[in-house]
Amino acid sequence: MHAVTASCGGLYSHQPIACSAPVGTRRCALPLTGRPTTGLGQAGLSIASPRAAWVHDVSTYSSCCSLTARAVSISCSSAYSSSSSGGQHALQPQQAAHAQSYFRQWQQQLHRRRQQLAPPLQARLMSAGDDADGMFDKSPQFLEGLSGWRRRWTIVLLCFMAFMLCNMDRVNMSIAVLPMSQQYGWNTQTIGLVQSSFFWGYLLTQVLGGIWADRFGGKVVLGLGVVWWSLATACTPIAAQAGLPTLLCARALMGVGEGVAMPAMNNLLSRWVPVAERSRSLALVYSGMFIGSIAGLALSPAMIAAMGWPSVFYIFGSLGIVWYSCWSSRAASTPADDTSISKAEKAYILANTNVSGKATLTIPWRQLLSRKEVWAIILCHFCHNWGTFILLTWMPTYYNQVLGCDIFKSGIFSVLPWMTMAISANLGGWIADAMVQKGTSVTTVRKVMQTLGFLGPAFCLTQLQHVHTLPAAVACMMGAQGFDAFSQSGLYSNHQDIGPRYAGVLLGMSNTAGVLAGVLGSLATGYLLTHGSWSDVWNVAVCLYLVGTVIWNLFATGERIFD
Repeated sequence: MHAVTASCGGLYSHQPIACSAPVGTRRCALPLTGRPTTGLGQAGLSIASPRAAWVHDVSTYSSCCSLTARAVSISCSSAYSSSSSGGQHALQPQQAAHAQSYFRQWQQQLHRRRQQLAPPLQARLMSAGDDADGMFDKSPQFLEGLSGWRRRWTIVLLCFMAFMLCNMDRVNMSIAVLPMSQQYGWNTQTIGLVQSSFFWGYLLTQVLGGIWADRFGGKVVLGLGVVWWSLATACTPIAAQAGLPTLLCARALMGVGEGVAMPAMNNLLSRWVPVAERSRSLALVYSGMFIGSIAGLALSPAMIAAMGWPSVFYIFGSLGIVWYSCWSSRAASTPADDTSISKAEKAYILANTNVSGKATLTIPWRQLLSRKEVWAIILCHFCHNWGTFILLTWMPTYYNQVLGCDIFKSGIFSVLPWMTMAISANLGGWIADAMVQKGTSVTTVRKVMQTLGFLGPAFCLTQLQHVHTLPAAVACMMGAQGFDAFSQSGLYSNHQDIGPRYAGVLLGMSNTAGVLAGVLGSLATGYLLTHGSWSDVWNVAVCLYLVGTVIWNLFATGERIFD
């Protein structure tokens, strides 16, 4: 058989692809390299030519075709050749020239229609079969070919808002505790007890939140969590009037609700966000916490001055109920559960996430706890959160006691480090994703980002011990929080890297250690301030940052180690 070769652009490839076919071909099958070519089904994509409609039949979803192959081979049956004694006659050179002309025209038209045809083809492939898991090549090279708003962006945005409310409801106590301590006669150790009581409940639901999210879906768990902690926040003034034990219980119950937020969010994003968008999506969601801190610290002083300290708890708590009304109608646990998502976007997400939409019914605890990579995350989460929670809960008190700021100035100057953190978190997310897309290994990216997240705050806190002016202290705080935010693209992204199916449980395990650091850190800070100084507080945090740096660089990985 006489064959010709022409260069044409593949439907899902950026690079030209060499295609060969017998002369006289009018109907071509377009299986993608490396997969079975049997059971071809017509995808209904036509390429017009001057003499005939050139139709390429693409392997349907049931043919296990890979959409990310970099090479495409075209196998064709000759429509012009004839059979004689079981053989085929060779075609004339002029027929070969005609075929080459057709291929050139096909190449040009295919190139023009590539983006137009991509979404329908993806949708067709997605709808051809129900068993989506494992059928697509899990590669970020799979082009989406969509325009307009994506459903996954709605999920990310709603998670961002939930995390904003999470920290608004948490940091309002760091401002309100100043007038509350005056009203109820609390000393520094009692303030530390009140601040740490939140973490008692927060500690209880970290692992449970991950298990529930993996089993029942992130939508249910995150939604109920927001409602729970919002009601507990609104009840805080009533509990305070009843006495210190009741207040401690109310704050612990609030922690129970907020404890499920991170594991549930991690579960949701592991199923909704493609790998190439992971760092910046996580950074955006976590920056909701920083924006929440900014809003809480900025609004609380004015609200307390105008309406009294109970107002911050009533108003902030009511916002969670408003959020839930949007969440219940617009969110879904997985793309497969979402009735509003397009078939093309669903196909793209499934092709670029490493986890199925099925519920995780059993957790391989022994396997998870036997890996040094898991323990690296757990220990580093502890080291990281010790310093983070001290800054979160004690910053206004530091400004008040050391620098002599009143409640209004303490709240305003506490906002600035969180603004830096919100900017740095998103900047770090874009940098990390850009590094991955340019070919840098995920392991290298995670280690670089987390090293910045450890050593940067350690350096800034060492400088804080030697400054005595407000601008210098605020600058050190801003630097510490700004570098800390790079952890969102290091430690906090790593759970989905090593075990996307168990992302919620893994985050619950590590965040349990992180919450324990918050509890011990708040109690230790109260003790150190009673028997020592702020320099002692910062020295402990710096030592833990340095220990975390060593552990992370020795044992962490960005590779998937759990199926």
